[in-house]
Amino acid sequence: MEGMGKVYLVGAGPGDPGLLTLRGKELLEEAEVVVYDYLANPELLKYCPSNCELIYVGKKGGAHTLPQEEINKLLVRKAKEGKKVVRLKGGDPFLFGRGGEEIEELLKEGILFEVVPGITSAIAVPAYAGIPVTHRNFTSTLAIVTGHEAEDKEESKVNFSALAKIGTLVFLMGVKNLPHIVENLLREGKSPDTPCAVIQWGTTPRQKTAEGTLKNIVDIVKEKGITAPAIIVVGEVVKLRRDFNWFEKKPLFGKRILITRTREQASKLRKALTEHGAQVVEIPTIEVRPLWGEENLSIFQELSKYDWLVFTSENGVKFFFERLFSLGLDVRALGGCKIAVIGPATMKPLQQRGIKADLMPTKDYTQEGLVEAFKEIDVKGKRILFVRAKVAREVLPLSLKERGAEVEILPIYETVKPKEVGKSLREAFQEGIDLITFTSSSTVENFFKILEEDNLKLPKEVILASIGPVTSQTLRERGYNPQIEAKEYTISGLVEAILDYYNFPADS
Repeated sequence: MEGMGKVYLVGAGPGDPGLLTLRGKELLEEAEVVVYDYLANPELLKYCPSNCELIYVGKKGGAHTLPQEEINKLLVRKAKEGKKVVRLKGGDPFLFGRGGEEIEELLKEGILFEVVPGITSAIAVPAYAGIPVTHRNFTSTLAIVTGHEAEDKEESKVNFSALAKIGTLVFLMGVKNLPHIVENLLREGKSPDTPCAVIQWGTTPRQKTAEGTLKNIVDIVKEKGITAPAIIVVGEVVKLRRDFNWFEKKPLFGKRILITRTREQASKLRKALTEHGAQVVEIPTIEVRPLWGEENLSIFQELSKYDWLVFTSENGVKFFFERLFSLGLDVRALGGCKIAVIGPATMKPLQQRGIKADLMPTKDYTQEGLVEAFKEIDVKGKRILFVRAKVAREVLPLSLKERGAEVEILPIYETVKPKEVGKSLREAFQEGIDLITFTSSSTVENFFKILEEDNLKLPKEVILASIGPVTSQTLRERGYNPQIEAKEYTISGLVEAILDYYNFPADS
């Protein structure tokens, strides 16, 4: 067994990435190979190491990327290469997931394996639709059935006579065979007035629910255009959805929102929008790169000679201290230097490093706001180091110079346009976007450059949301007036402004 790898069958959960188990996340973080399915949320792959081999083997609409036999062989082959292999399967590996077949092959080849259960869609999806699969006032019995076996044919192993007597029925992978399921249940004596629900893309912002009874659910599903992946729930517990429905009542539910921020910095915005029910599409229009040339070495070696350090972005703080530490220095190199920041988002990474800012605008988190804040301070003759991007506005440096300060600029990073973003934008526009967020002038400029280069047009009905007046002005210069502008120029302020636009309070 020496040099042999190991295979971990990990349940990815029902769709919401937050429903992955802690053990599953831990294994993804350590994986060398991940073999994943169509129903495993691709967002989970962000936990994988950058050098992890990702292999998609999903099945969609009956079309296999790889037949099951080939998937089995793939797992064996990668394990024999000595790799730590995660087989990431939608829902739970052992609930109609063919996990047992994969383990049989691993056993035959002498491969070590471990099973990590996942939250099954059979229970989680109804819960997200406001349907408890059991309730003491309605039923204490539950059957989970594969819809693939539901067609009326001799070899069917589904006992509809027995199922018709059970309180709650959950059919997985059965939306295509819904007419056959309904027909068989009615034939076996199930009341045509039995409540039913069919839930597509459950536990995700794309969730869509059709509700009816056995006598009309087929027509309702057809009318609503619900297709796979979807599950079917049959039983009196469906009535509870009227009061228990919580997920689909979130303020931004059903809205597709495009984030143009860098992928590294988008997490807070994505999380906040997702928590309010939005379907977030991340297409960064900027990449941030450090500028660590030899020309700035002398500045870092003489930091204590400055009276003030000024930071106007999180990136400035991040790359400044990364450079400082890479040179073998630490915060003691700052000496008695005071620090000014443009706002709370810039202050936070300083606080995480145990440093408190001496100056910050009280409300207007722009260079203009920092100009006002500095008016209370005598800067004549003071040496001020302005840490910023390579290309930036000159409002604050010019103001400080006019008041007699000696200002030096330290360009510590640059923003560039990512490659091959146009294709992703085109696909996003085709699928439909309700709102686009812009968190800096750079995101605006690069977004419209990409549109021009790829001959794309902004969708007519799309809503534009800006983090503040400077970003809004850049949009206006491009000929677009944003419908939404944050009152507080932070990510939290932007989310609050979006909620206000849709007439929901920020704490909803």
